[in-house]
Amino acid sequence: MATSAADEPLKAPAKVSRSGWYALALVSSAQGLSLLDRQILSILAPNIRADLHIGDAELGLLYGTVFSLFYALFSLPLGRLVDGWIRTRLLAICIFAWSIFAGLAAFAGGFALLAISRLGVGVGEAAAQPAANSIIFDTFPRSRRGTAMAALGIATALGLGLSMALGGVVAQWWDTSFPHRPGGFSGWQFAFLVAALPGLLLAWLTYRLREPVRGGVDGIVSPEDPHPFKASGAVLASVTPGINWVSLWSRKASGRQWAINLIGLAAIVLFCWIMTGVAQRFSPRPPTEALGLSIDPHVMQWFVVGFGAFVILNMFQSLKLTDRPAYNVVFSPSVILLMVVAGFQTSINYGVMGFTPSFLNREFGLSPAQTGLQFGLLAAVLGMIGPIVAGPLSDWLTARMGGKGRVWLTLFSLGISPFFGIWTYSAPDATSFYLRFTGYSLILTLWLPPLYSLLYDLVLPRMRGITSSIFIIITTLLGLGMGPYFVGIVSDRLHGDLGQAIISINVVVPAIVVCLLIVLWRVNRDETTVLERARSGGEQV
Repeated sequence: MATSAADEPLKAPAKVSRSGWYALALVSSAQGLSLLDRQILSILAPNIRADLHIGDAELGLLYGTVFSLFYALFSLPLGRLVDGWIRTRLLAICIFAWSIFAGLAAFAGGFALLAISRLGVGVGEAAAQPAANSIIFDTFPRSRRGTAMAALGIATALGLGLSMALGGVVAQWWDTSFPHRPGGFSGWQFAFLVAALPGLLLAWLTYRLREPVRGGVDGIVSPEDPHPFKASGAVLASVTPGINWVSLWSRKASGRQWAINLIGLAAIVLFCWIMTGVAQRFSPRPPTEALGLSIDPHVMQWFVVGFGAFVILNMFQSLKLTDRPAYNVVFSPSVILLMVVAGFQTSINYGVMGFTPSFLNREFGLSPAQTGLQFGLLAAVLGMIGPIVAGPLSDWLTARMGGKGRVWLTLFSLGISPFFGIWTYSAPDATSFYLRFTGYSLILTLWLPPLYSLLYDLVLPRMRGITSSIFIIITTLLGLGMGPYFVGIVSDRLHGDLGQAIISINVVVPAIVVCLLIVLWRVNRDETTVLERARSGGEQV
């Protein structure tokens, strides 16, 4: 792993065993199921609102704030547990847990139980991506990892698309077939039950999956962690705002570390305070009532962003104090810039996918059921085709150009995507939109396999779980936390012009291109010095 493929061209792709493909199928299914259980709330929102008499503010808290806060926070300790414990067992337990919590929503009679359901889904799903990535990279050789990561991209697209199709169709079928609500279940409640059931079988199959040797494929076998749960708990304590100061004190942090933490917190608070004021002036909104409180939506939004930013700062400080090799490896220019690129691009993806159903309804008069079936299935199919093309293409470019090949593919995909976005959301009718969206969606999915496979090749095997967790919290903040919010306030500013609002999210593309050009310049250097930087921090490799 420490040798650049640019210096040593790869041989023919190594053969992957049947058990390896089976492991890929299971962890990809887990990834798809996590997206399905996460996103199904969006298509069921109108039914929930009407049935439980809750407002948009509460639904916004459920869809974004409650989920993203706990998902991002717990991805860090669970990512550390991925690096030290039995990954297949951890993933199985988490699948079972989030499926139970997803099904719990079917019994909700008000906001409180729905909030508990979303909280549980967020915590459970926090381990899905770190565990899946770590298992794949210890099962597939470097020459086949682009293809393996494409499978995760396919599963993600399938879960996202099916969440809309399943939620809309199942809920409508139940309400039409059983208008008297047998057992007291309405269509949206039955849809939550249907979405939760597959997870129980998948959890059992994953629990029985053989645990791969950590680092065996790369020839860097990691020693067994004697206290993985203690280390995971320490990570949670070190990153949770407020409790992190107790952690700094117990670890005898230097005055410089305290200064960095407190000045960093002050800078985050100042930035979020400024951005709250800017957002309030740009798109004024009245306070919304939620949980008995009157909350300014802009204050709520930037509180979540500030909370997440402080968690990230605490995470890097904790790594520096407790795991200097991981800090030296993860905190490299290429790794950090790739995470930023993914975060910005995820904000585009969430902004597009979060508001396109409403765009189709407003612009072309499609019903929610039509939108869920047509757009949901189209997005699922296109989301599968893109990675199918990008995965093998990424492997082919890696064999000839090393890490730079993956960067070039990502740069091409994300650099031309805004032009297709402008063309797509200027369509005069639904048919033209779907035809144009086909090309746009394929381009938007080409970046996932090359960026993911490159990112996890730039760290040691035992660091892939925590790397994935940091990746998750950055992309959650910039993606789910910023993308839909940005499109929403621009739409309000433009008096409901969702087409222009969705196009406007591409304002981040110049930053994406600049970051990728820097990665293109640095990637071979960062790739060849992974072991050197780890050893400088005390790693025995």
